[in-house]
Amino acid sequence: FRSPALKMDVGYKIADGRFSLRSAALIIKDNKLLACKNANYDCFYTLGGGINLNEASTDAVLRELREETGYEFEIDRLVFIQERYFSLKDCRQHEVVFFYLMKNVDVNIDNGTKTNQQSEHLHWLPIDELDITNLVPAFLKTALKKHT
Repeated sequence: FRSPALKMDVGYKIADGRFSLRSAALIIKDNKLLACKNANYDCFYTLGGGINLNEASTDAVLRELREETGYEFEIDRLVFIQERYFSLKDCRQHEVVFFYLMKNVDVNIDNGTKTNQQSEHLHWLPIDELDITNLVPAFLKTALKKHT
């Protein structure tokens, strides 16, 4: 059962924390990872977002990519599932993320291209320089070198 009218992220917030279920894209071209950067945060992060109720994680990542880049992508394969705990703006976060490697597509996205989110821009990060880049989640700094 999928209801196109119902668009609500799977997750919840309580007084001392938040849980979210997300899908993220690993887009690699010319040995560079396409990442987001918001002017309000000091780190880079992967494209993607919350999975809606009754939405497959694969559908969510493709929808998010359309919204954030304007391009249609294809999934190559699921490469990582990560559960992580962190704090953001003094709120404890519990997050489960499906990371999908995307197939190479002909995209023409320049560094600094704006996404559909306020103060958010896209950047191509050289994979061989990720160890000195503030990328979250941090495991991607080494994991991408092994699995791509």
